[in-house]
Amino acid sequence: MKNLANKIEIISFGCRLNIVDSENLAQDYISNIEKTNPTILINTCAVTAEAMRQATQSIRRAHRENPEAEIIVAGCAARIEPEIFENIPGVNKVLRDQLPIQARVASEGTRGLLAIQNGCDHQCTFCIIPQGRGPSRSASSHQILHQVRNLLEIGKKEIVLTGVDLTSYQEAGLSLGGLVRLILKEFPELPRLRLSSIDCVEADDQLLQMFAEDERLCPHLHLSLQSGNDLILKRMRRRHLRGDAIQFCANLRKARPDIIFGADFIVGFPTETDEMFTDTCRLVDECGLTYLHVFPFSPRPETPAAKMKLTAHQIIKVRSEKLRLLGNQKKLDHLDKCIGKTFRFLTERGGVARAPNFAVAKTPTQPAGVFLDMKVMGHDGRTLIV
Repeated sequence: MKNLANKIEIISFGCRLNIVDSENLAQDYISNIEKTNPTILINTCAVTAEAMRQATQSIRRAHRENPEAEIIVAGCAARIEPEIFENIPGVNKVLRDQLPIQARVASEGTRGLLAIQNGCDHQCTFCIIPQGRGPSRSASSHQILHQVRNLLEIGKKEIVLTGVDLTSYQEAGLSLGGLVRLILKEFPELPRLRLSSIDCVEADDQLLQMFAEDERLCPHLHLSLQSGNDLILKRMRRRHLRGDAIQFCANLRKARPDIIFGADFIVGFPTETDEMFTDTCRLVDECGLTYLHVFPFSPRPETPAAKMKLTAHQIIKVRSEKLRLLGNQKKLDHLDKCIGKTFRFLTERGGVARAPNFAVAKTPTQPAGVFLDMKVMGHDGRTLIV
């Protein structure tokens, strides 16, 4: 939740791209219309049925707690099923239009989020996002460089490139790796550049080279893996197999030995057996993953996966807990390995600081936006002690 200049309250669900969309929609709304009543912008996510439930629940709560407020609903779910939201009491407007593709930014504390791509050309069987965001479109490099300059001028020390399908970025032959090279070359004063979630099979050779060549490209990547079993990956209609993920992580670790990987996994996809789930658990070790985002399968209406034979809810619950426990152990192992090492931390709001590898330390006495070289003395199971 975010309040923008005390004029409009933002409630944003889903990915970082939604955060960027929310701030830009709110700014446009404020600049174009004089408002007297309070306004609440709710930016929805449609990735699962659970995401839809959370959005509608949030709208009803917002109306109940702020009956005089004008409620505007936007986002993927609003574009896919606008009639659902139009019929909720208290909703004044549902924004159905897709945002035009341009380099857009949002502030996330000391970081600046920079959206460089939108939409997706792929048809994963569990996903409805292409219907909400349309085909893949890329912002021009000219716009992107302009926005990088703007973010640096307002004091951002780290810029995060984001998009729906980030590795599909393409502009007149310029790939994501080429864009990263261009940004780092044009702005030697940029302290840190970070990438959000990527698809390992689409990553280009230039991107791997940049991880090896420039330490300002943060050694942390979040991978959209979803499963560690080849048959399930095929039924998901993913573009990679488990071997592709393993090889990608090995290649990148050779280029940048200090790199840390996170990954998304869907647990309990239709037809997933115990043996198939075991393949996913094994992949965590084989790829050397540290941060796991575990999503119990939730059938999204209007997707092919919703018509498949579903896995029992209790089985999904047990498997999800097992994978989360494995993820917790991997994070603890990572924190243990950080002890005794010195990292350059960037302080954030809330009395914390983040290392290039995404690990967090508590720095309650430090102002936000400062780089500090600090030795790690221990950890509390969640954050580093410096």
